[in-house]
Amino acid sequence: MKTLMIQGTTSDAGKSTLVAGICRVLYRRGVKVAPFKPQNMALNSAVTADGGEIGRAQAVQAMACGLAPHTDMNPVLLKPNTDTGCQVIIHGKVVGNLEATGYHAYKPTAMRAVLESYQRLNDEYEYVIVEGAGSPAEINLREGDIANMGFAEAVDCPVVLIADIDRGGVFAHIVGTMALLAESERARVIGFVINRFRGDMALLQPGLDWLEAETGKPVIGVLPYLHNLHIEAEDAVPKNQTPSLTQGEGRDVGKDLPHDASNPHPSPTPEMGRESLKLCIIVPVLPHISNHTDFDALRLHPQVDFQFIKMGEAIPPADLIILPGSKNVRGDIEYLHTHQWDAALTKHLRYGGKVLGICGGFQMLGKQIHDPHAIEGEAGTSQGLGWLDMETTLEQTKQLVQTTGKLAFADASVTGYEIHMGVSTGVALNNPALILNGQPEGAISQDKQIAGTYLHGLFDHAESCAAWLEWVGLNHTSVADFNYEQLREAELNRLADCVEQYLDWDKLGV
Repeated sequence: MKTLMIQGTTSDAGKSTLVAGICRVLYRRGVKVAPFKPQNMALNSAVTADGGEIGRAQAVQAMACGLAPHTDMNPVLLKPNTDTGCQVIIHGKVVGNLEATGYHAYKPTAMRAVLESYQRLNDEYEYVIVEGAGSPAEINLREGDIANMGFAEAVDCPVVLIADIDRGGVFAHIVGTMALLAESERARVIGFVINRFRGDMALLQPGLDWLEAETGKPVIGVLPYLHNLHIEAEDAVPKNQTPSLTQGEGRDVGKDLPHDASNPHPSPTPEMGRESLKLCIIVPVLPHISNHTDFDALRLHPQVDFQFIKMGEAIPPADLIILPGSKNVRGDIEYLHTHQWDAALTKHLRYGGKVLGICGGFQMLGKQIHDPHAIEGEAGTSQGLGWLDMETTLEQTKQLVQTTGKLAFADASVTGYEIHMGVSTGVALNNPALILNGQPEGAISQDKQIAGTYLHGLFDHAESCAAWLEWVGLNHTSVADFNYEQLREAELNRLADCVEQYLDWDKLGV
């Protein structure tokens, strides 16, 4: 059995990407390999085949291994719901909410869960490729660490340190990190990977020679800057470029999209939806936005000008506004009210635009949101937008399910997953947006302008994505033949090609 751990000098150094690339290389070689992340803090999550919840990055890494995601691949998931607290998920199930100090005391229990999951993977697979979290040199988090060197020491595995040269200071990042490690931790670092390099290797080589002499460790590889690489994000909301999630440079899209300044909302007319063959879709970046990977397929679609709009930014004209998932739906609906999104949405609808709510965004479309058990903050009730005749109550049991079905308003199949603690009731649900496993789900208004659903992954599958774009305004004969699932698979192979070419696999030891 072989275990290799990838740790980073900083957040977003490329840990998730490198693990996915190594996993895909080994998978293509016929090796039985699995990904593993002891502890993940992220609001992008996925539902597993065994009915649990893990970080989205581990689900993507499982795809790279040709596996269905499993809760053992990410035994501890922390989902922040306030600035100082988070929902704690162990082996895929919620165990409660803890403040930072409370979780610190809980770490020994979490570590037992981590080691149990690792041992099961260790018993089943030839290789386990482990991803660290943040940086191993965060002094204030070293005591009781289960995410980086604490785990590596516990299972006695080698570590590769990855650093991002594109952000600058790469040699300082590496040498500084090594200096802050304990002697035993430095000893288990087998080498370095420098990520996102663009330029002349001849100019970089003197620095690499110095680094190897200074640390006594080899540079295992220098990965080039992969332009337009798309690998689903672990957590951070991507910039309004397509795509630039973990290791690529995006390209601006939709800048030539015509908007009439005299009309504050260009509704989905033939001029917008059929002649230009491009729709403008926007999503507000809520303070507790979750599962924003729902929109990756739209960001990449050739007929969509997609933008994330931060609170306080000008709200541009759009054909569709999507209210995303939220880890604190009552707090986020208050943010929408505070930043006048309710008025903007009303104007948007008046000019013929469409509104779609997903999960927490669906709950916001109703009249009220009740949290009697203080699931996401203080107990109480918040007013929704009131456009769908329904109310939502947050319950103590989280709904986690993978499901299939069809759209109720179009002849299109859909596959996705539900992950929510809210239960919605009301007459609006008598006009469902989807039929899942033979049961009505979600809601769509009588005028077909407003829709909502608990289902994540609405746009990942070509048939469903095309149907939703038709609902917004594209003529069905004009919808591009775009398959996001095929693109995602191609990008994993593209990443693996790069990792296979630029890493020294003898030094890597796998």
